[in-house]
Amino acid sequence: MTMTPDVLAGRNNGVMDQPHDDPPDPAPRPRRRTFTADYKRQILDEYDAADRDGRGALLRREGLYSSHISEWRKAAERGALAGLGTRPRRRSAEQVELDNLRRRNERLENELKKTRLALEITGKAHALLELLSESADEPPRSSR
Repeated sequence: MTMTPDVLAGRNNGVMDQPHDDPPDPAPRPRRRTFTADYKRQILDEYDAADRDGRGALLRREGLYSSHISEWRKAAERGALAGLGTRPRRRSAEQVELDNLRRRNERLENELKKTRLALEITGKAHALLELLSESADEPPRSSR
């Protein structure tokens, strides 16, 4: 077998690589871009005013996709463009707890209304039965 440079390059040749003490730092995690409502309106206006070639150039220049335009246009048609570009704020633990307590309070108030209604019905039924019981104890009236 002849030793070609390719075969020799794949061999260890008894030479060990120098160990690396620290692994390389990982690349920073990519962040999703966010766009303000003004920027979206401006791009939609510019996109609508441009011809076909101009639209492609606009998308390339801004680093956008046609799906951005279609999503933003749908949002604008729904009247939601004013709120676009703002991320929902993360709620604090107190806000979450407050919302949970409000829902619980509402549920308990509804239960209380049902219980009061049931008690009212039970009271009326009791009064009716008492009235019937009293009339049953009286001697029957003669029809003369």
